[in-house]
Amino acid sequence: MNAMRPVRRSRPRIWLGRKYYRLKRYWEWHFGGKTYASRRESSLLPHVIFTHRTPLLRQLKNVDMWLQHNKVRNLRIAARKVDGIIVMPGETFSFWRLIGNPTRRKGYVEGMVLFYGKVGTGVGGGLCQLSNLIYWMTLHTPLTVTERYRHSYDVFPDSGREQPFGTGATVAYNYLDLQIENRTRDPYQLIIRLTDTHLVGEWRLTSPPLLKYEVYEKEHWITQEYWGGYVRHNSIYRKVYTPDHELVDDEFITENHAIMMYEPMLTEGSGMEGAEPVK
Repeated sequence: MNAMRPVRRSRPRIWLGRKYYRLKRYWEWHFGGKTYASRRESSLLPHVIFTHRTPLLRQLKNVDMWLQHNKVRNLRIAARKVDGIIVMPGETFSFWRLIGNPTRRKGYVEGMVLFYGKVGTGVGGGLCQLSNLIYWMTLHTPLTVTERYRHSYDVFPDSGREQPFGTGATVAYNYLDLQIENRTRDPYQLIIRLTDTHLVGEWRLTSPPLLKYEVYEKEHWITQEYWGGYVRHNSIYRKVYTPDHELVDDEFITENHAIMMYEPMLTEGSGMEGAEPVK
């Protein structure tokens, strides 16, 4: 495993890189040979295979609450683009192909973004909460994640964390995408909605699910690197069960490596209580 360290790139390098990878993505969307899911249905498929919810507002150290409220506005706009999407057998769900570029013209506002491990602002900020939710739910289904990017920086301590570290999916229009392929024989439906307090999601199916999944962290360690910082590592696995709770598989999902932006021994008295691990 190669040692990680913070990367510093010039503004022209970042701008040119973003342009290149966006053009590459547009080419892939139109000429890459995949069939992308695009049909939405208002009627619900009858069976819920997995559901999850995450709080809309969290108190984060050194982050103004107006950014959290703006995030909610951005999530409401994006949720309408993916709510009800049917992913047919052989089709691929693409986060950015469905949502599109989050611009002011579409109603998006400044929200919190993470850039090279630092908290900043950007139009459409906060949509990672949606990609995190969809990725986590998908790990509890037979659907296949074909493209997912891990967070390179661990910005906030774990206070209040309910999911294993590294089970999110960072996104950036349009080159860091979340793509999910349906390699089963059944159509799947994604449902996304916002309540007053939570972002809520479901994967639904036409028939009762035949398998159940338990996603867990099997290994976790922290290393101090030669450049003085710390890097957090872990591996994510999932156990696959029959409806009678008979174990049929124990699968490796992914590994994560993230540069820590706080001291590893930071305690709950640091003022980061309730911090969200990714945004």
